[in-house]
Amino acid sequence: MNEIRSVLLHQDASEASVRRVHLAHRIAAAHGALLEVLYAVTPALLQYPMATSADSQLAAMLALSDAETRERAKAAFEREVTAAGFNDVLWSEGNDDPVSVFKVHAFASDLLVLAQIEPDNRLLSQVPVDFVPTVLIETGKPAVVLPEDFKAERIGSTVLIAWKPSASSARAVSAALPFLRMASRVHVATWEDDGHLDRNNPLPIERYLQRHGITATVHQGGRPTRDTGELLLALAADVRADLLVMGCYGHSRTREWILGGVTRSVLRLAKLPLLMAH
Repeated sequence: MNEIRSVLLHQDASEASVRRVHLAHRIAAAHGALLEVLYAVTPALLQYPMATSADSQLAAMLALSDAETRERAKAAFEREVTAAGFNDVLWSEGNDDPVSVFKVHAFASDLLVLAQIEPDNRLLSQVPVDFVPTVLIETGKPAVVLPEDFKAERIGSTVLIAWKPSASSARAVSAALPFLRMASRVHVATWEDDGHLDRNNPLPIERYLQRHGITATVHQGGRPTRDTGELLLALAADVRADLLVMGCYGHSRTREWILGGVTRSVLRLAKLPLLMAH
């Protein structure tokens, strides 16, 4: 049985980051899970490595700036959780490459809560723009990925599953079972590679969900196109989904992540939370 016993929330240096603790806490509480908040950003000395050799005084100033930013983030977090009465949230922090720091904690967690970083705002967050797909692909852990400015405290009332017969999609659906069992409505969107649609027999994903006591409404499209990601998000809006479940497709090429077209499009355009797994 899929259970969520530990939730790991990433906090970055942006002011919006601390507000995500409300949703993460609600998710953890709904599943009786422990919530840990991990502050992990790119240290200034990693952003400007030449400072260590060019000027020791500059290096010290950058280290001091990092410490001040970290203390501000922690103080904002403490104010937020105190005001909300969240006395059971653990705080952790790292002072190294954020992906490396986060991976160590992620391997000990059941579910991650991340925020997609807009390229224009990466300096505010102090996190690489590819942080989300890198963490997903390198840890294999499922994650709820929030739009950068997401403010709601509840998700999962209406869930849309983006289904394709692949390992990543299957892992995402399996990870989403705790949410699907609690949802009021579940929809499945699927596109047939061969263009043939057959509604005389239930799809394997329908049978799988039924065996877990979940009834879903299926939306079948034809052959996938370049615009499938945009069509998927349009369907999410039509059914008023507040959670989209899908696989994260990508691979590494010379230390850069090459994402699948739908994954890239949805991560860039989504205005609703995603539950993703690689």
